Amino acid sequence: MSPRKLIAVVEDETSLRDNYLDTLTREGYSTVGYAYRTEAEEAFKNQLPDLVIIDIGLGNEPRGGIDLCRNLRVMFPALPIIFLTAKDSKFDEARGYDSGANDYLVKPISADHLLVRVYSLLRMVDALQNNTEKAEFIEVGFLRLDLDRMIASWKGNIISFTVTEFWVVHALAKRPGWVKKKIQLLRDSRQTEHISEDSVTSQVKRIRKKFLEIDPNFKSINTVYGTGYRWLSDESTPKN
Repeated sequence: MSPRKLIAVVEDETSLRDNYLDTLTREGYSTVGYAYRTEAEEAFKNQLPDLVIIDIGLGNEPRGGIDLCRNLRVMFPALPIIFLTAKDSKFDEARGYDSGANDYLVKPISADHLLVRVYSLLRMVDALQNNTEKAEFIEVGFLRLDLDRMIASWKGNIISFTVTEFWVVHALAKRPGWVKKKIQLLRDSRQTEHISEDSVTSQVKRIRKKFLEIDPNFKSINTVYGTGYRWLSDESTPKN
């Protein structure tokens, strides 16, 4: 029997944290809870969970969860991270995704809804790690994707993508020139069925930013307004 997945909940409201932990434990997960960013970061140095659920405001840090997510993403690029917060504006959602989260949920949330999102993200990660396809690599121009280790590089430079970002790039690059609608990217990038199409725009924005940090002339992701996105081959990439 495989070991139970360990899920960490970083939430400063004790009653909410206990409720989430109880819900997850009853579903069969191992759980651990933390109230503050600093104690969570220290604990993760000794034992990294399989998935982390984070609130944005933590104790005296209004954006402690954002800082925690950014730090975790640098140290553990493939770690599944979910924000669970009362902040429901599009700005806050975009900020959450920009910090590296895979999913963004708004309180209050039903136990069933939370469990579905957790299960779906863990299932996606397991599927990626157990990928048995013969094609271990995809190479398109300067882009190289290592499917087994989920490592992406551009012009020889490794890019730290989240799990979701990696598969958005994969969904685009595996069919250069083909236009992918947002709903197709949601499916092909293996995101959960409950993530909105609006999140794709944020995902692509962050992906472009990471490419541009390495290559200021990056133009391979093309927006087809009103439709979606496509990956341009080197030959069809617009020149200045």
